[in-house]
Amino acid sequence: MKKEVKLLLSACILSMSTLYASDIIATVDNVKITKDDANRFIQASQPTMNYDMLKSKQKKQVIERLIERELFSQEAKRAGIENDAEFKKLLAQQKKDLMVAQWMKNDFEKTIVSDGEVKEFYNKNKKKFEVPAQVHARHILVKSEKKAQQIIDSLKGLKGEKLKSKFIELAKKESQGPTGVKGGDLGYFTASQMVLPFSKAAFGLKKGEITLKPVKTQFGYHVIYVEDKKPAQILPFDLVKDKIRQSLKEKEFKEKMQLKASELKKRAKITTELDSSK
Repeated sequence: MKKEVKLLLSACILSMSTLYASDIIATVDNVKITKDDANRFIQASQPTMNYDMLKSKQKKQVIERLIERELFSQEAKRAGIENDAEFKKLLAQQKKDLMVAQWMKNDFEKTIVSDGEVKEFYNKNKKKFEVPAQVHARHILVKSEKKAQQIIDSLKGLKGEKLKSKFIELAKKESQGPTGVKGGDLGYFTASQMVLPFSKAAFGLKKGEITLKPVKTQFGYHVIYVEDKKPAQILPFDLVKDKIRQSLKEKEFKEKMQLKASELKKRAKITTELDSSK
């Protein structure tokens, strides 16, 4: 039985050491640099990124910076910076800042927003979660109104897939815009994302229709084909509930901190340079 326990403990220790070893990305004079070190370094400037998300070239750059930081740290220690008066002053201030940040983080994590509060906010503010109407359109851009009208005339009488196919063919051949190679495809867009004459014409068409007159903008003359339309809609609750919860949590926490600051100020004896100037 004792032998089995020893074997089990050995296996656990081996597993833990293997896991730990896999987190080590570099060593500098026996000082281990880990993925956690890399993640903290990366997230200081890119909060949503982590080491495992990086490409090989980017990982190499991060490792190089961390190696340099460790080498510089060792050099600074040898130079006696730890005993420097200015350093000690900065370290004391950093300690205060870190204490406050950690205290706030701990307090924030204790802030609870119930499912009922989240749902109530959604129901009272649905307009905030409205996605405006969208159109999926293609266009052919040419320099002259005459050329645009000729293209329209060649498409008249066509419907359905025949119209779409012919439009794509002409867009690739005639369009002078950057989307020509893609058959004039502009993807989905809202009215505010395009210049007014173009938006007005596109949103005025039904699915599967083309403009019967050239549409003039500062870019030239357009022939527009509407491939699909999406009406304005309210985003479903499940899609936005996490963002609502986070927003309410932040609001509640901010109010809580303001109240806490007010209470602490009342209890403390505080003077400022402005007091003596009265």
